[in-house]
Amino acid sequence: MVFSYYHRLSAKHKRIYLASDRIETITLPDPAPLRPIAARLGGALRTDKRVAVESVCNELAAGMLRQLQTPPAQIKVMAARPANDYGELHGFYEGVEGRLKLAKITLWMRTAQKKQVVAFRSFLRTFLHELCHHLDYEYLTLEDSFHTQGFYKRESSLFHQLVLGDPRTRVK
Repeated sequence: MVFSYYHRLSAKHKRIYLASDRIETITLPDPAPLRPIAARLGGALRTDKRVAVESVCNELAAGMLRQLQTPPAQIKVMAARPANDYGELHGFYEGVEGRLKLAKITLWMRTAQKKQVVAFRSFLRTFLHELCHHLDYEYLTLEDSFHTQGFYKRESSLFHQLVLGDPRTRVK
């Protein structure tokens, strides 16, 4: 099954979409040492200190990317989410293009309306979502990063390895 926007893609982008959709997991070679870092993210969010959250995010990203032998990405955590008529922006990925020498992921730790700190699991999933865009380009070497069912399954596979210790560790 493909998402509705698939039908509006060019033939080239349809091939990339389908290739992405077939990959359901990303294997972390050794997720055990990353789990305490992921757990610390929850504690950092509870402190309500943006710099602490950003520090843990960068540590977690560096550990994951090092295990996957993938180029680094810089994580920037901002306070309240921007919002417009379409909703709130949770995270944003900027790949290495033009002036950027290092991929950049921006995350927001507070909701736009009530300015409340985002729940740990929601924040971690947003972090992993944006990191998956980086992994699509740098680890899987896809030419583009589409929101496919495979993409969301990869995000979930990383979440399960970090939080639940799920043994699904093969890239399919």
